[in-house]
Amino acid sequence: MQRCENSKSGVEIILASPRGFCAGVVRAIETVKLTIQSSDSPVYVLHEIVHNKHVISELEGLGARFVKDLDEIPEGEICIFSAHGVSVATEKQAQRHSLRTIDATCPLVTSIHRMVEQYHSNGYDVIIIGHHGHPEVEGTAGRVFHRVHVVANESEAAHVTVRDSEKVAYVTQTTLSQQDVIGIKSVLEKRFDGIKGPVKSNICYATQNRQNAVRYLATKTDLIFVVGSKNSSNSNRLKEVADEAGGTSYLIDDYRDIEPSWLKDVKIIGLTAGASAPERLVNGVLEWLNDNVDVKSISEMEGTEETVSFKPATI
Repeated sequence: MQRCENSKSGVEIILASPRGFCAGVVRAIETVKLTIQSSDSPVYVLHEIVHNKHVISELEGLGARFVKDLDEIPEGEICIFSAHGVSVATEKQAQRHSLRTIDATCPLVTSIHRMVEQYHSNGYDVIIIGHHGHPEVEGTAGRVFHRVHVVANESEAAHVTVRDSEKVAYVTQTTLSQQDVIGIKSVLEKRFDGIKGPVKSNICYATQNRQNAVRYLATKTDLIFVVGSKNSSNSNRLKEVADEAGGTSYLIDDYRDIEPSWLKDVKIIGLTAGASAPERLVNGVLEWLNDNVDVKSISEMEGTEETVSFKPATI
């Protein structure tokens, strides 16, 4: 393959920090791996454990069986709930099927479930700021059976109907960006005086850290590669944050998605990865760049050190 055209002095590559797996994703993946290792029975996983096709392929190779519906799982078998969380109805259906369930829901998502349940038990309508159809949002909304509303934009926030305008609360999907939330929250606060919400943002600390890093990269680079699957919410938000900060970015599953024409006259490349993308995919992009571009230097930016960890889930 012909090497890409770039600066005669070579291309600089800056790695985002932090990037890649968050603690919740590590926990979910380890939960599946350890369950496979310790069980003589098939291990079923409801939905994708995390949104990354490479991770799913690896776990399938180890023996995990991914299903879209609990009816696909034989009675009495092991079922792991994904990191995105599930509804109460799903939990009850699993009980009816006598499934041995393992809950790999990210603990940060679980904390939002408890928040929704608490608001609801106190008589509040609960508004979830998030994307319709996203498994995390569906699971969160399904923790209660009525007086829960999903709003994805300012228009929906302006028209959502509640039982009592004096008793309204909100939470947010963990993988949004602050920019996704700020306008919707403003509309809700104007409509519902005294609306209750989290003391701190529901946006996951890891999501926020990665967005902060890519926002900085956008000011220092000519182009940013965001490694992550197309159905990964947090990866899509990273691309959006980079673009909003004035950068040029591409969301790629791996190095195979790179178009050499993107790199013409590029002098500084930023590289990050969504919270569900393994570091080996970042390394694959670096190898491709070394083979196809005159790389002058590779460095890693200073960033927030993440020390959070969660123990794998068990039956």
